[in-house]
Amino acid sequence: MKKIFLLALLVPFLALSQNSNEYGVFENALLTPNPAQVSQFEKGLAAHNKEYHGEGTYGARVYWVSNGPNTGSYVWVMGPFPWSSLDNRPAQKEGHDADWNTNVAPYTTADSGAQSYWRFNAELSRFSKNFTIKNMEVDTWDIKRGKYKEAMALVKKIHDVYTSKSPEDTYGIYTNEFSSTKEGRDLAVISFFEKSAWLGEDHDISNKYDEMYGAGSWDQFLNDWMEVTNGGETEIWIYVPELSGISGNVKVAERN
Repeated sequence: MKKIFLLALLVPFLALSQNSNEYGVFENALLTPNPAQVSQFEKGLAAHNKEYHGEGTYGARVYWVSNGPNTGSYVWVMGPFPWSSLDNRPAQKEGHDADWNTNVAPYTTADSGAQSYWRFNAELSRFSKNFTIKNMEVDTWDIKRGKYKEAMALVKKIHDVYTSKSPEDTYGIYTNEFSSTKEGRDLAVISFFEKSAWLGEDHDISNKYDEMYGAGSWDQFLNDWMEVTNGGETEIWIYVPELSGISGNVKVAERN
């Protein structure tokens, strides 16, 4: 499952209690190391994650960005967690902040640290099996003002196609909790893949879509999508286990 826009996942760990009314959120921080201090940065980040983000709600994974304007930067991802859990996150009294400020932050560039929060949209996602994270194609889309409902209705149609035509495919849909018109990142779509050859495969979304909705439906979908979005961008993220606090193994919780 890949390209053009949807059908992907942003680290889909379905760990929240089935009895909770809260939804899962992921915290992402873009970290750019000083080119002359990459070794120090990696050493400090690895130790910090092992000490403070090695399990549970505050577990964190690190990804290296391999293309685009952020090439060479790292994305630090914590979650999923309910918003309420942030009241008890590691902080000054546990030495968390001091460790970060001493052993990680000094080795980053001045423009490092951009942070965002992404909501996992369970009703538009599909996780049918456990898997291990290795590589991800991360698509982000800028939804036009006033077009959010229309855009998500189109996402639902794609979801229904894959549920019907490719039930074994795994994908997730995530929306920015604090999006802005300046930043233009409202919807995140990420596809996991193991081998780079996947990037060159034809995943046949157009034919599957036409089979379900009728001849010419895919072309109409593309037109509709362009009417509700201002475009997007794609990055490849590579999971870096030695810098992460938790492994890349993802166990999918059963849902009623």
